[in-house]
Amino acid sequence: MSVDDALRHQLAAIEATGAEENAFFVADLSHLHLQQRRWKEHLPRVQPFYAVKCNPSPPVLRTLAALGTNFDCASKSEIQAVLEAGVSADRIIYANPCKQISHIRYAVSNGVRLMTFDNADELRKVRRVSPDVGMVLRILTDDSKSVCQLGLKFGAPMDRVESLLEAARDFDVKLAGVSFHVGSGCYDAAAFDDAVCRARRVFDLAPRYGHYNMHILDVGGGFPGSDAAAVKFDTIASVLGPSLDRHFPAESGVTLIAEPGRYYVEGAFTLAVNVIARRMVHSASSQESPSDEQAAADGSEVASRPSFMYYVNDGVYGSFNCTMFDHAVVTPHLLQRDGCFHADVSALERYECSIWGPTCDSIDRINPRCVLPELHVGDWLRYDRMGAYTICAASRFNGFKQSHVIYVDTAGICAADLVVPTNQ
Repeated sequence: MSVDDALRHQLAAIEATGAEENAFFVADLSHLHLQQRRWKEHLPRVQPFYAVKCNPSPPVLRTLAALGTNFDCASKSEIQAVLEAGVSADRIIYANPCKQISHIRYAVSNGVRLMTFDNADELRKVRRVSPDVGMVLRILTDDSKSVCQLGLKFGAPMDRVESLLEAARDFDVKLAGVSFHVGSGCYDAAAFDDAVCRARRVFDLAPRYGHYNMHILDVGGGFPGSDAAAVKFDTIASVLGPSLDRHFPAESGVTLIAEPGRYYVEGAFTLAVNVIARRMVHSASSQESPSDEQAAADGSEVASRPSFMYYVNDGVYGSFNCTMFDHAVVTPHLLQRDGCFHADVSALERYECSIWGPTCDSIDRINPRCVLPELHVGDWLRYDRMGAYTICAASRFNGFKQSHVIYVDTAGICAADLVVPTNQ
């Protein structure tokens, strides 16, 4: 079954049964296989630890586990989810530099033995719980070329590294290695090379403080999930791979890992939303007009009047929280109009419009301006590449349900028990 088949089937079922016209996702698990294959082709020495926070859906975790992917967890709940997916604790890194003590106890009691830190207090805290945890020092990198600059919150500056190496020695902590994160939405692949160079300096300093057994380099995340990103994954790999070979060659004995999240799941999920209401706007001043470039890209003239405000049944308090928290830019596509799936609208006039979520908050705006054929209540729109940082942060504000997920395997390559034919 293709993604289109699943979308068509669900819309037909809603129409036939009179079920609620709730928004829903279709997730193609075979996309995870394709991304895994691509990763191995371009970064064969780097073992991926999937960032669970990006999308913790159980079928996603089970599929990635079956592929041999390990897991980056940031909380007790994420560790629980991964363990429940049948993953052994030695495949988990607790990669949150600021951990709750009870969560550390839970992780240790369940066999997790690899964690990150970026300050002496964290070292002392973990050491009190267990002396057997391998600690990975997260260093600060230049993330100025990234949309989400995680260095604002995490990462030890290079001028503090030696004091932390000394603290690890004094606390008798097992220092396992170094990690970094160049930021999410990185648009300069050179940032990875610079970060690897910084990590090499830390490895070279470590023996001075008695740390002779560091054996892990974690290159973090920041890998795009789409070739529409400012920098493609292949481009990053073409910089990162050679940099790792220069500074951490295979004979160094250092295990290379990474924390990709959106890379795996962004392109796997498609969201279908229903137009639940509309409002015709007669005054041009009521809405911002789309740019000439947008109109040109749409391939049609924009009617000066009227314009429309469309209200759909998922929004920024739900799956579209990514537009606020993750700086995502989402694009609507017509899915079904007047009951016709993938209707031919090439001859229809386009109108400027805006698209809003269902809540009573005026901040709930998905698309400030776009150009579409005239839509009616009951029509459906689709949004592609909606798998990253969407479901995981969706709320039930105003009593609206979170959009459910229908899982498919378009390539027929997933194990049968990984595909969930019913809504989940």
